[in-house]
Amino acid sequence: MELTLLGTGAPAGLPRPDCPCAACACALGPDARAATSLLVDGALLLDLTPGAAFAAARAGRSLGGVRQVLLSHPHDGPAVEVPAGLPQPGRVPDGRELALLTGHRVRAVALDAPGTGYAVTGPDGQRLLYLPPGGAPAGLEAPAEPYAMVVLDVVGRPDALARLRETGAVVPTTDVIAVHLDHDVPPGPEVRRRLAAAGARAVPDGTTLEVGAYEEVPDVPRRTLVLGGARSGKSVEAERRLESFPEVLYVATGGSRNGDTEWAARVSAHQERRPGSWRTVETCDLVPLLKDDGPPLLVDCLSLWLTDAMDAVGAWDDAEWADGGERALRDRVRALTDAVRETRRTVVAVSNEVGSGIVPATASGRRYRDELGRLNTAFAAECEQVLLVVAGQALVLRG
Repeated sequence: MELTLLGTGAPAGLPRPDCPCAACACALGPDARAATSLLVDGALLLDLTPGAAFAAARAGRSLGGVRQVLLSHPHDGPAVEVPAGLPQPGRVPDGRELALLTGHRVRAVALDAPGTGYAVTGPDGQRLLYLPPGGAPAGLEAPAEPYAMVVLDVVGRPDALARLRETGAVVPTTDVIAVHLDHDVPPGPEVRRRLAAAGARAVPDGTTLEVGAYEEVPDVPRRTLVLGGARSGKSVEAERRLESFPEVLYVATGGSRNGDTEWAARVSAHQERRPGSWRTVETCDLVPLLKDDGPPLLVDCLSLWLTDAMDAVGAWDDAEWADGGERALRDRVRALTDAVRETRRTVVAVSNEVGSGIVPATASGRRYRDELGRLNTAFAAECEQVLLVVAGQALVLRG
């Protein structure tokens, strides 16, 4: 089954008309996107958009063989003119299946938002799922038969991808294509980086893909370290990397700090950002979690883990530090990094980058700074991807 993406942008396109934002200003050339529209084997058109015939011609395709036009979501603005020779657009009721003379079968998938998703099975048996902007499947049951390709709003509804993964509809070999791309994320390298972290990719308008060809599916890094200074956006970046995965275990190493209202406000802000399907555990005992099998881990953060470890070995007292405390801390760090090396779980860890600031005035502060630098270095050595977040912008140091 062959899929041509006539457009890959949001309903208003990218750049949006008359929008002065930086993302729209940068959406030029291959990063400019018309409203999303899919042409399947030249016979089935999913979503009729303005200029569809011209878009098909630019892609080297014709709409002359289209036998069915299906709409997936309500269209705002003036009615779209139906090109001569095309059948009138329609929608399939949720749960119903439409069989085409071309051998394609189309089943309507119920959503949690206005619109309809379409599961298309080609004459060759390959399966494709297309979801409209802002939509996620409703009432999915596990286990589901996996799709060869899923085309959906990865940026706007990462939880939709998480639901599909949870039921088995999306597996590591599923080609996840991001569409309905808007100006929420700067185009070019940044949107490609964010999508790759979710196991997805974007392609330019006019691209033709073979459903079931897996060689382009990006590999999600097994282990990632996200570094950054205070309020740099490092926790948001770490959370974003796992929001398209179900049943994430959020490991909070800071504890509750009873009576500290400022800390409680920070914890509450983090909790409100997390998807409802995530679980939270408060612990600094990371090694057993890394050794166990289970869902992805988000560890926030290694800086507080180090504080706890240094407390445990008496690192703040010079005499205790010299009399075995330093050696005990090295053993703890080695046990942690060994567990990271051997883990089979997906892990995203957050840590502070403090070595670029003012030299601490106290000996204990300098000791902590040095030990955190050593911990970050050792942990990063075991990760496939390392990021440094500055002013909310993620710089890829490795991977």
